[in-house]
Amino acid sequence: MKLLQETVLREGIVLSDQVLKVDAFLNHQIDPGLMLAIGKQFAELFAAEKITKVLTIESSGIAPGIMTAMQLEVPLLFARKHKSLTLTSDIYTETVYSFTKQVSNEITISKKFLQPSDSVLIIDDFLAHGEAAFGLARIVEQAGARVAGIGIVIEKSFQSGRQKLDDAGYRVESLVRVASLSGGRVAFVEQGAELA
Repeated sequence: MKLLQETVLREGIVLSDQVLKVDAFLNHQIDPGLMLAIGKQFAELFAAEKITKVLTIESSGIAPGIMTAMQLEVPLLFARKHKSLTLTSDIYTETVYSFTKQVSNEITISKKFLQPSDSVLIIDDFLAHGEAAFGLARIVEQAGARVAGIGIVIEKSFQSGRQKLDDAGYRVESLVRVASLSGGRVAFVEQGAELA
């Protein structure tokens, strides 16, 4: 996605050869126009899947998730990372490790919002090692629902997440794929190219 690539190059900050900071437009301050374009792109990519729910994790996945859900005209459901006094029983839970924050979170979703008849599109801001996407997929599968696909805003293709999700048989669509963050620069995987 050209607009997203341009925004990453203009506003993304490479903190190390593993970490790309995108808080200017995605996970602290939100660029609504960019999020709308992202939502439209995901809706087009998964149009044939008969999506009934979009699922993400709070909080960075909510902006692209809500725009995707709006385009698909379905509800957005997000897994909570923090305990809530109102969400204590009849819940699905999974433990997810965050590479960026270096912590494990127990994510929860109320059972009343996921049914076996649901066809679920998972949306996440980043794909690194695949922990968040796998955690969400496990919850969908606990509910007996179908994982229709996984939409990723920014994939770090030099890390293992994509391969793990592919090996597990999930359809993964990433809007931009980062090949490298070495030398303080972002290098993208060329469209149609695969990493060796």
